[in-house]
Amino acid sequence: MAKKLGAYTGKVIKINLTDKTIADYPFSEKQRELFLGGKIMASKIFYDNLFEKIDAYDENNMVVISTSPLNGMPAPSSSRFNISAVSPLTGLLTSSNCGGDFGINLKKAGYDAVIITGKAEEKTLLQITDEGVEFKNADSLWGLHTSEVQTKIGGRCGKLVIGPAGEKLVRYACIINEERAAGRGGLGAVFGSKNLKAVTASGKKGPEAYDKEKLQEFNKKWVKALKDHPLTGKQLPQLGTAGLLTAMQMKHMLATKNFAKGQYEDYEKLSGDYLAENFHRKDAKGKSCKSCPIQCARAVELNGKLIKGPEVEIIGLLGAGILNNDLEKIIRWNYEMDELGMDTISASGVISFAMELNEKGLWDSGLKFGETDNVLDAIIEMGERSTERGNELAEGVKRMSEKFGGKDFAPHSKGLELSAYEPRSAVGQGLGYAVANRGGCHLNAGYLVFAEGLGLSANPRTPKGKASLTTLFQNIMEAVSAGGNCLFTVYCFVPGFMIKKPNSFITRTVNKLAPYLGGVLYFAGKKPELLALNLSAMLPHAIACKHATGSKLNMGKFIRIGERGYNMERIVNIRLGLKAEDDTLPKRLTHELQDASDKKSFVPLEFMKKRYYLMRGWGKDGVPPKKLIKKLKLDTTV
Repeated sequence: MAKKLGAYTGKVIKINLTDKTIADYPFSEKQRELFLGGKIMASKIFYDNLFEKIDAYDENNMVVISTSPLNGMPAPSSSRFNISAVSPLTGLLTSSNCGGDFGINLKKAGYDAVIITGKAEEKTLLQITDEGVEFKNADSLWGLHTSEVQTKIGGRCGKLVIGPAGEKLVRYACIINEERAAGRGGLGAVFGSKNLKAVTASGKKGPEAYDKEKLQEFNKKWVKALKDHPLTGKQLPQLGTAGLLTAMQMKHMLATKNFAKGQYEDYEKLSGDYLAENFHRKDAKGKSCKSCPIQCARAVELNGKLIKGPEVEIIGLLGAGILNNDLEKIIRWNYEMDELGMDTISASGVISFAMELNEKGLWDSGLKFGETDNVLDAIIEMGERSTERGNELAEGVKRMSEKFGGKDFAPHSKGLELSAYEPRSAVGQGLGYAVANRGGCHLNAGYLVFAEGLGLSANPRTPKGKASLTTLFQNIMEAVSAGGNCLFTVYCFVPGFMIKKPNSFITRTVNKLAPYLGGVLYFAGKKPELLALNLSAMLPHAIACKHATGSKLNMGKFIRIGERGYNMERIVNIRLGLKAEDDTLPKRLTHELQDASDKKSFVPLEFMKKRYYLMRGWGKDGVPPKKLIKKLKLDTTV
């Protein structure tokens, strides 16, 4: 008899808030091997249960909180857990990854995943422990900001909480754990629609690794590799994600004035260096994620209080995006949005879009580019839905454009606001935005911007090879996320010397050839099992998961898991109404030149999209065919 898989608790439960019932949900060891954990485990649950369109606020909408095999294991940057649901912003399946302590505590409570459905009759706090599940009244927590809720709950447990934005059904409300956010897609509003204010998890002991000694030995080598790499060992620890902003400026990838252009003249006042020199408290500890050797989080001071600093996305979008060079204000706005429980990327996109609507005379929002004195007022209004303007802003860019106009410059895909990377100078990133399952997300897009200028320098304006590279990057990142690691650990996929020596012969050759490797990557995508390799320097995640679980994983099988997950999400979204024409971008990015002197400075989306569908093995309608479903073993129930 085969030895039981390690790193899993072996238990998934389904909690119905309406009738307060709890039931075991079957999820076999074979399914754990095929779907690993995290967002792919969650996708499988939706794939097996959701067959028709459902409104995000329907009480039958499920919230799946899923852990990963590396949560709580000796592996770097492995505290990431996942929350999935049908999104009130996009109407599609959304998944949001978070780096707090909740995932580790949920496994200590004895669960790999928790499915929450129904709607509570009263305001509810859900307490999950290794002794069971309790439903507590949350009237005293309702209306409180996210930090206040966590403080009032107290105790040594993982806490998932929403703020006023979730209670008021702001369509991009998020869920907070410690100072980390499950940010994208409006999951906080789904909590609010269920009268669910918070979920806590605690227990005494989590599961053991299949081969703890090998995993610990491998972990030491992996941590060393991360610390030796110029990105994960130097740039991110020293400057955080804000360190990317200068490169974005230099490469014309910094979304400026609501994506009207790709550079901002005052970018230096927003840079990682400026943040480090003027605001970063280097003596402050505890702001980064658990088990993380990278330590990219910034600790800053606001009104005498140490808080988590802003990431590059909000710095870009509420800096260059609205023509604001005041980083201190961005720090304050970032904090207020976290306290209200709002996705900072979507909220920032909403503000810049409102400013352009005002500029073009389409809606008098009172918000203007370069004028920031009333931005905080707007943030509070939208987070609390306390005014007519706040109500409009709380609906998101897509719905605002449908009501007021401006669809051609509304910065979203599938209803999800774009992050701060301007894709007309990174067209592969533009393709990723358009086809990403959850909408305009830089990570679900495959983050090809890294290869197009923020790490390597593969020709950023050629469409050649971008479909194959996007597919590969997406599959790898899906698998890494399902395993439980932070996606920054993928930076080591590119050898450090190529980052340190961008002008070396090898680096220049790779950059030059990358767009022309489509055929090779197409073949590898069709037959990843041929990559029966354990290349620890490139993709150590597969080996770590192998030692943790005991599964016979290698690089090829690991990438196949990512492909399996990506296709499942696509199929669920098709059931929810997604069509090929929804894989799109605003015309500003596809039909207007970023640089009038460069005829290639736009996103040639249709050209790349056809090739992307081909790479994926989908039909011209963007639908995965039955033979692909069978090949990926998506119909397995054992």
